[in-house]
Amino acid sequence: MTKYYNMASALRILSAETIEKANSGHPGLPLGMADVMTVLWSEFLKFDPNHSQWFNRDRFVLSAGHGSALLYSLLFLSGYKDVSIDDMKHFRQFQSNTAGHPEYGHMEGIETTTGPLGQGIATAVGMALGERMLNSRFGDDLINNKTYVLVGDGCLMEGISHEAIDFAGKQQLKNLIVLWDNNNITIEGEVSLASVTNQAARFEACGWDVISIDGHDYEAIQQALTTAQSATKPTMIACKTTIGKGAPTKAGKHTVHGAPLGAEELQGLKDYLNWKSAPFSIPEDILADWRQCLEKGRKAYAAWEATYQSKEASIQQELLDRKERILPKELFSQIQAFKKEHIQNKTEVASRKASNMILEVINVQVPYMIGGSADLTPSNLTKTTTQEYVFPETQYKGSYIDYGIREHLMGAMMNGLTLSGAGIAYGGAFMVFGDYARPAQRLAAIMEIAPIYVLTHDSIGVGEDGPTHQPVETLASMRSMPNFHTYRPADIIETAECWELVLQTKKTPSALALSRQNLSLIRTGHNSDTNLCAKGAYIIRGEEYKDDRNITILATGSEVSLATQAFDILVKEGKKVVVVSMPCMELFEKQDKIYQKRVLGEDNTARIGIEAGISYGWEKYLGSNGRFIGMGGFGASGKAEELFRHFGFTVENLVSQIKDML
Repeated sequence: MTKYYNMASALRILSAETIEKANSGHPGLPLGMADVMTVLWSEFLKFDPNHSQWFNRDRFVLSAGHGSALLYSLLFLSGYKDVSIDDMKHFRQFQSNTAGHPEYGHMEGIETTTGPLGQGIATAVGMALGERMLNSRFGDDLINNKTYVLVGDGCLMEGISHEAIDFAGKQQLKNLIVLWDNNNITIEGEVSLASVTNQAARFEACGWDVISIDGHDYEAIQQALTTAQSATKPTMIACKTTIGKGAPTKAGKHTVHGAPLGAEELQGLKDYLNWKSAPFSIPEDILADWRQCLEKGRKAYAAWEATYQSKEASIQQELLDRKERILPKELFSQIQAFKKEHIQNKTEVASRKASNMILEVINVQVPYMIGGSADLTPSNLTKTTTQEYVFPETQYKGSYIDYGIREHLMGAMMNGLTLSGAGIAYGGAFMVFGDYARPAQRLAAIMEIAPIYVLTHDSIGVGEDGPTHQPVETLASMRSMPNFHTYRPADIIETAECWELVLQTKKTPSALALSRQNLSLIRTGHNSDTNLCAKGAYIIRGEEYKDDRNITILATGSEVSLATQAFDILVKEGKKVVVVSMPCMELFEKQDKIYQKRVLGEDNTARIGIEAGISYGWEKYLGSNGRFIGMGGFGASGKAEELFRHFGFTVENLVSQIKDML
């Protein structure tokens, strides 16, 4: 085992020197898990640094993202081209690709952005399920990869971890292998300060295989990983380790968790390992052992590529379509036909129902749509007639996931499904509980990936369920997030157009805010061939007054109907009114100033906004003299129509406010 010892020593020293040079970082995990990682990467992990996006590669997720120096060291030692010794020397520095926590897209080999503890393991569950779904479609010869996850005690304390392990156990994700850095230490001290959980028993209770080993015993590590390869369940390997292994005075203590070793302690580590090389210098024989990963990966990739090239063109194209989110051209003509049909039929339904109706069209045209809901399918209406549930009993052949009552997990899993290349992931929840998924939404926005949230029951229109279920502030909070698109369509036509837009958006996550109650058909007189929602906001009534208007009414969702009714009344009284539907503020912000002024009117134009939510974010559109009809509190319990009347969402109040302004 001398080879492993030397390779692990290189991993420890490079990680520790990287952190020391930066004077910032977390050496405890790299020193403690170096032995496990050495065996995993050199013997078991299937990857090719020269083809880092290879579809059938194994995924490695560092859920404990604070240990990023370990991952960067692994990538350098194993031969990834875009990380150099110079990059290691610039760890955690401005504009360096070796960021404080692993960031997807900054460096090849980083499979997902991690840092918020628990997100990594939950995202990995989505990856593993995506792999099983791909395997069911394409077979073992094309897709037979695994997902490995390194977790710490912090990951397992976060509540999302239980959602993740419970779901993975139910789905029997045998391709998921979790490596627990069982060192009994967190930042503040021993785990016993805050937890008494028997983690092994918890995983077993959720249907996992559990293997407990000495995390510094190479033979035990190798045997555990060998056993996990043929498991019929997800596997958790509890690796009993010493945090900061090798540090002479700090090993085993919480002080080694989140601060550099210091020069004296680092030298003590080198003495312990009998390491004689200069800083950031790896002996050629040890580096050669690490670089054997290149040859191993090259052979594995070449064998897979030969199999891939032997498949018919349609199979090759489908894999590419899933990974690159390529949409069939027929989809857009079908959406156009859908809009024309429902304008002709004067269809008036809740936007959650409209979403279901257009999904019936989409899911036929795009077979790699992966839907789901957090136990609210009958309310979210996210499942279509062509979809079957994804279960191990049916070899994962479906395309619809029952996430259970786990919104936080659903968000992270949609990230994982997206990153796996399995397809376009969308998931439903009540809008107010979409906040449970906010950390996953934020990571999707940072990573520039595009899961889709279908958030129904979007306002006080929820009615009798009361203020706990009325998301008065949720729209504003989602709109405040960078690189996140929030859509609130006004009728069935806008709903179809918003779905068309989110499907074409590849680098931005989206949320559709959909009503519980029926909505009037507003788009009766517009050309259905044009997606008017694509610019975020447009004039829906009063185009003839745009250059000589008295007032602009801006509205979203169910309130657009109130605005158009007010328009009819005011125009009869001789007022020149423009009504603007604003389904997506973020898209409107991307339009040029000429278009924005055309929609909003001149700066001195009187403007009033109406939306069944708080006013935050509307100020920029209403101007200093504008008004807003919205919510100032958390709503109440009662019938929807009573609540709308009580809080001022009526045509009468809107007309009165406008007359007062004019």
